[in-house]
Amino acid sequence: MTFPEKSESGETSTWTSGAAGVLRLPSGRLVRGRGLRRGLPDGDVPGFGVYLLGKEPPSIPWEARWLRWPDFRLPSDRELARKVLREVWERAAGERVEVACGGGRGRTGTALACIAVLDGVPAAEAVQYVRAHYDRRAVETPWQRRYVRRFTP
Repeated sequence: MTFPEKSESGETSTWTSGAAGVLRLPSGRLVRGRGLRRGLPDGDVPGFGVYLLGKEPPSIPWEARWLRWPDFRLPSDRELARKVLREVWERAAGERVEVACGGGRGRTGTALACIAVLDGVPAAEAVQYVRAHYDRRAVETPWQRRYVRRFTP
């Protein structure tokens, strides 16, 4: 396994545009979404990850946050979710950041759509943006779509 290169300031470089699972936001920030059940993709590893799971994930060798988010549901603590997703958006300006759940579509797609809202995509268009630029089946349930529509920066 390779680890991210660090700049002199200590920050990791960002993802390569077009790499597997990488979503380019309108601002140019890059965030990788993935399904944990598929394993770690070849290539660069994140410098920071957010894991959207019903139970705490196993230990990993990079900085990470766990956001309790049961499968097919919404985050257990919505205020914490807003703070963590803002941190993802902020850190994506200069680091390799990933967001992941079990399958990489429902919870991950919902989180990526909320991050797109933080990046300036209108909430009413964020699900379509993520489906067009990340995974056409992202954001799986009606309540996940409603969560994105109601998400405010």
